[in-house]
Parts: sequence; structure tokens; C-alpha cells
Amino acid sequence: MNVRPPAVAGLFYPDDARKLRARVSECLTGRTASAVTPKALIAPHAGYEYSGPVAGSAYALIEPARGAITRVVLLGPSHRVAFAGLALPSASRFSTPLGDISIDQEAVAAIRGLPQVTVFDQAHAREHSLEVHLPFLQVVLGNFGLVPLVVGAASPADVGEVLELLWGGPETLIVVSSDLSHYHDYATAQRMDEATSAAIETLHDEDIGDDDACGRIPVCGLLRVARRRGLHAHTVDLRNSGDTAGPRDQVVGYGAYAIN
Repeated sequence: MNVRPPAVAGLFYPDDARKLRARVSECLTGRTASAVTPKALIAPHAGYEYSGPVAGSAYALIEPARGAITRVVLLGPSHRVAFAGLALPSASRFSTPLGDISIDQEAVAAIRGLPQVTVFDQAHAREHSLEVHLPFLQVVLGNFGLVPLVVGAASPADVGEVLELLWGGPETLIVVSSDLSHYHDYATAQRMDEATSAAIETLHDEDIGDDDACGRIPVCGLLRVARRRGLHAHTVDLRNSGDTAGPRDQVVGYGAYAIN
């Protein structure tokens, strides 16, 4: 069995299962569940000390859908490897300290024929943008099938085509992993991230620039599909590292958004 092991356990989140579950539960505590389960979430991917509370505000929304959501399509940007298109892993499972998650092979087969989709394990080997979401999904949803896609040099249209094929019904949740602005002073970051949030809420992907979100391409791909399908987006939480765990001279922005 080909398993992709955790790469950032003990760095971005606890590598002890008990401590990890407790940390995720802490990030979820006090958050409000949604009366209507979102079709898609946008949530950050920094270390839990920094962005965990913001991610928790997104994942709390889907807690009532435990047992109903059985497939998660998870997309995040590549931080370590340059490549073209969207990368699937050859692994049949992804592992975290909380256990293994099976890759949804039926969903993988549905997109393998697209020219922008390749199997490229190097893109997944050390990438954190997908991995940090997995413990949240495991705690909130329990068992589910995963479609993990690292996004390299691609277009929003490339991402949108993949999402259309995998959109499914209420059994499928789309999650896009993205932080917002990087390494500006606190006030500048607030202005930039508020503008990005407005673009997300109005589904105006054209107003999101390269420096506004590290996951800009998957975010924009999702917004285009949401616009075509007549969906709506709203901001659930918007903070930065100066609010959570760091100094305010150079901060990273974190936003949580729901689309339904």
C-alpha cells in the first residue's frame, strides 16, 4: 500500500495524536456551525499557532455534515516544487497522526484524462498546504475519501474545469487552501486582506492579484465556478498573524470563507 506520510507533523501541528486532536478541538471550540452546509470552504494553511483558530472557524461550519460529506476535494498551492498544472499523488492513502485517509480513486479516474492533471509525487512529498487541513477534516468529518491536488503553474480555468468534473452533490466538499497577504505591516495587511475578502464575497476573481493570496489560482478557479453556478460567498473570519501569535511589523493574512 502506497502511503504519503506526514511531512510537517511536529512542525506545523502536533505529532502526537492526543495532543493534535485536542489542538484541533480547541480551534473549533466556540465556533458556530452552519444551518446550511457550505459547498466549499477557503481556509488558511499556516502553523496551527498562527492560523489554526481561523481555519477552525471554517471547519466548524461543516460539523453538522459529518456522515453526509463523504468526499473532499482539497486544492492548495505548491510552495516547494515548480511544475505545470495540477498534481495528483500516486499514493492510495495520506497519513496523519490521527490515521490514514483513503484517496478517492473513482474521483481521481474522472480527472486523470485532463491535460492539466498529472501524477507528480514530488509536488506532494513536502507540501504543507494540503496536509495541515487533514487533521481538521478527520476530526470534523470522520471517514471520507480525499482528492488531493497541488496547484502549480495553472490558470483559474484549469482549476475550474477540474472542479466542474468533481463538483458532485452534497456528498462532496471543496476546500481551497490559501493564506492572504504576506509580510506587510499590520495596517497594510488589513487593507489588502479586506479588499481580497470583498473580491471573494462578490466572486470577482479578477480583483485578486498575485500578492493578495498565495493560493490565488485555486481560489480564483473556485470563484469562477461559484459564479457560474449562482452561489454566494461570505467571510467567516479575517485575521492575521499579528492577531494570533506574532509581531505586527511583518504579518501574514488569514481568512476563512464559505461558499454555498
